[in-house]
Amino acid sequence: MLFDSAAWNTALDWLAHGAWDLAWWQIVLYTLATTHITIAAVTIFLHRSQAHRALDLGPVPAHFFRFWLWLGTGMVTKEWVAIHRKHHAKCETPDDPHSPQTRGLRTVMWRGAELYRAEAANAETLKKFGHGTPDDWMERNVYSRFTWQGVGIMLVINLVLFGAVGAAVWAVQMAWIPFWAAGVVNGVGHYWGYRNFEAQDASTNLVPWGLVIGGEELHNNHHTYPTAAKFSVKPYEFDVGWLYISALQRLGWAKVKKVPPKLRLGAAKPVADEKTLEALIANRYEVMAGYALGVRQACKEEIAALKARKADVSALKRAKRWLHRDAEKVPAQAQPTLAEVRAAHPVLDKMVTMREELRQLWLNTSQSRDQLTADLQAWCQRAEASGIAALKEFSLKLRAAHA
Repeated sequence: MLFDSAAWNTALDWLAHGAWDLAWWQIVLYTLATTHITIAAVTIFLHRSQAHRALDLGPVPAHFFRFWLWLGTGMVTKEWVAIHRKHHAKCETPDDPHSPQTRGLRTVMWRGAELYRAEAANAETLKKFGHGTPDDWMERNVYSRFTWQGVGIMLVINLVLFGAVGAAVWAVQMAWIPFWAAGVVNGVGHYWGYRNFEAQDASTNLVPWGLVIGGEELHNNHHTYPTAAKFSVKPYEFDVGWLYISALQRLGWAKVKKVPPKLRLGAAKPVADEKTLEALIANRYEVMAGYALGVRQACKEEIAALKARKADVSALKRAKRWLHRDAEKVPAQAQPTLAEVRAAHPVLDKMVTMREELRQLWLNTSQSRDQLTADLQAWCQRAEASGIAALKEFSLKLRAAHA
């Protein structure tokens, strides 16, 4: 066979440039755009819609997301949903499929995809937590049956469009979810960051602006209100996933079922009543976040007073991050310092004590509603008679809460 130089040159040209012959920055934009669509599909479809039922999606976006996830990840909806629901049900315990608190940050960060595959092979997990996911003909005969063929098609598409560099584009696409979702969100999101709320687990918000991971950066907010479709709660926070959901709502392609509750305030009642109790319990995370602000302010004032007397503030500075935390969340090594600070600062000790008493109003499930209402009234009376401005102000705000 004679060497066909024209065909050889054509093949080399295709390998070098692909069908689109784009500049390097255009290929980067394409890669970022496609990976962002994958992130949107995970957070909107898999996470908020399927796993938590926070919104219903219309057939057009729902099937688009399913198809795209098949191309871009090869993940099976039932597997992802079951693993995530188990994560919430068993959070930070040895049964949690991917907690850095039990498995170590490095393991979850760099081997998150392996942890996912291992749990996906657990038939009991799929049976117990995977209910309510798509089970139509496409799911049974295509998406769940031919998982690797979808990502294979994506590889072929990239090679056709970009030539040899398409393999690199595909590699980035395949690594995007294992790194950002399985690694960063599941790992760092339970290890480092800031917390708006004292959720029952170690979840944190990575940054206030949820752009790169579709709003999943606001992980503490999500674990506090897991069935809410919106992850941002503070005025300075932004959830790009919620922006997309809002757009889908305007198109009639989505119906939001729930958003984070918002404490409603009116005129302060002379005495806290049953409705006040209802508002407190329904908005307990927001209420306790407000209480934490008062504790921080009181701590700041105590530090200022110590500095004015040129006294040692090191113990108080070490303890201040734990003063507004639940007792069981305080690590053993911090407890002696915390006890020392509480003994030396009666105002802070009183605020910590009354915080725990307030928390018992929703933890003590054996008490009747009438008894809990009476306990709340007594708490407000003690707070307003304490002589501590922060407690009095908080109690007045509490009496202004409406269910």
